[in-house]
Amino acid sequence: MPDNTLLLPKQVEADPRYKTLLKQLITRTEKLWAGSDVFVPVAAFTDELKAALVAAKENGRISRGVDGIERSLGVEARGLALVDKKTATKRIQRISRLLIMSNDGAERFYRKVESMLRQHGERVMAIKVAADSTQLGGYLFGPEKASKLLLIEHKESVAEVLLALAV
Repeated sequence: MPDNTLLLPKQVEADPRYKTLLKQLITRTEKLWAGSDVFVPVAAFTDELKAALVAAKENGRISRGVDGIERSLGVEARGLALVDKKTATKRIQRISRLLIMSNDGAERFYRKVESMLRQHGERVMAIKVAADSTQLGGYLFGPEKASKLLLIEHKESVAEVLLALAV
């Protein structure tokens, strides 16, 4: 993931932790799945990240579930395309949505995430956390509430989650 194509939210770029974060996002990566050519950042499931995810959840800025997330991203993309068509301008796309995924998905799951990234990659970034779906979902939604994929939906929450990774 070259840093010259990674346009993070302005709030992140203005933060003193920006360079540290950028270095981590670029150097701590792995293939999305064995046959993929897409690399995603990997992150520890730290207390800072947990706190940022809880804050996003409390503010109603987290969605979960592959199908719902895919629909939501599609609706947003169509809306952005209509605005661009009406204004006859091409906006500069920054990362405004964040996919947080567990590390225990099957290849089919990661291929689905790759498809979403290919379709919405200018504004959507995925991060794989060092937690399985039971840990990730259980922490946010209660015991035995597994979650393989979360969507952080607001730029302020996206910025908070990203900055929580800069430790």
